Amino acid sequence: MELRDKDLISVQETRNLLAEAKAAQKELARMDQQQIDRIVKAISDAGTNSAEHLAKMANEETGFGIWQDKVIKNLFASKVVYDGIKDEKTIGIIHEDRERKVWDIGVPVGVIAGIIPSTNPTSTVIYKAMIALKGGNAIVFSPHPGAKKCILETVRIIADAAQKAGCPKGAISAISVPTMDATKELMSNDNTSLILATGGGAMVKSAYSSGTPAIGVGAGNGPAFIDKSADVKKAVQRILDSKTFDNGTICASEQSIVVEKSMEEKVVKELKEQGAYIMDDAQTKQLGQFILRANGTMNPMIVGKSTATIAQYAGLTGIPSTARVLVGRETKVGDGAPYSREKLAPVLGMYVEENTDKVLERCIEILHMEGAGHTFSMHAEDEALVRKFALQIPASRFLVNTPGALGGIGATTGLFPALTLGCGAVGGSSTSNNIGPLDVINIKRVAFGTKELAEIRREAQTAGGHGTSASSLGLSQEMIDSIVEKIMKELI
Repeated sequence: MELRDKDLISVQETRNLLAEAKAAQKELARMDQQQIDRIVKAISDAGTNSAEHLAKMANEETGFGIWQDKVIKNLFASKVVYDGIKDEKTIGIIHEDRERKVWDIGVPVGVIAGIIPSTNPTSTVIYKAMIALKGGNAIVFSPHPGAKKCILETVRIIADAAQKAGCPKGAISAISVPTMDATKELMSNDNTSLILATGGGAMVKSAYSSGTPAIGVGAGNGPAFIDKSADVKKAVQRILDSKTFDNGTICASEQSIVVEKSMEEKVVKELKEQGAYIMDDAQTKQLGQFILRANGTMNPMIVGKSTATIAQYAGLTGIPSTARVLVGRETKVGDGAPYSREKLAPVLGMYVEENTDKVLERCIEILHMEGAGHTFSMHAEDEALVRKFALQIPASRFLVNTPGALGGIGATTGLFPALTLGCGAVGGSSTSNNIGPLDVINIKRVAFGTKELAEIRREAQTAGGHGTSASSLGLSQEMIDSIVEKIMKELI
């Protein structure tokens, strides 16, 4: 009975929060760009000032990652994302096309449901709150139960700061008793206008099947190709820096390395020199049996853990305590090939192929098996080869000569800074963008008349005759008028 009461309490709380958010959003909708920007700046400042406190809290509660790296993620969300969105027009008339006589008017979608994962809890709250409020929307968060305390603390801090800057109470809130029933209610309630879903595949699918418009992110499983034209030392450094950042909890981080046979020895040597540990066949098999559960999903025990902890959990021996990343050789792709899957931990698969055509085939195979539409990394100076791969790789973010984890979110590249990365239709997502404020507003268009019906008729006559007079074709004016009228009816 206690569990049922908890579910009922959480559902009622969710309904109450949505009602409050709906009322708050009506107030936000009456604000101008300057008022909205003041609120967004307050959220940014609060996130910046609390970056270390929230990072330590998240690390302690979840046991994932490295708190120092979580500080960087919090600062990325509060400062870099803010710098990327602060000058965007999102309220009122945001663009005027004087030539076409069309105005674009930003319209808030309403109340947003923010689904928050345990891997990047505090930074994702800051980021989603900022882009939601920038668009004049309210947001209600659904915390992952494993990160509830740090998520609620983040929401409290930024909501208080926002209110002091003029934000109506209830515009930023979170479910304090998170349950699956509460999350389902949040996503399907009539007061919810849009879902921003970050989490596991099941959660994202649930968001898309809720009946509410959704922007979701599925699994990342990006391969990293090191070409013979690459600076191998830098390539390996970038990959290891990326994979060890917060112990691999960013979904854009590399999941496997793919090289040609002619590059195998050179890359392996460099991996070893930079602290990666290449496991032998027995160790690779033993860890492989641990990193995936019986149902084929990633073992949560490895998520965000250090190599030493993972080795201990898996019962591996002979792994040096200094190992930065564990590398297992793989030859197949699929359910029976654990290193071909997403691993949110400092663990990499490694593939060796005969030539670049085989490398391309393997990378496409990996992405289509898991991670389609997400992220791909390539290290090369051969621009022609980069173009060849770019035209065929099924990834929304094709990163060249940069760490995947930080390049994908726009920290080390010119991509829009974001912590929600759309995977496009190929990945089952509604967009391929790095999600920003313009993705969470609707655009109303005001269009002024530029032609009269008589002009359209004259143009139709000219186009229909291809420069030949109507009389030469045996068409009377009455017949022409009838044809034009029929075309106009079909257009309308």
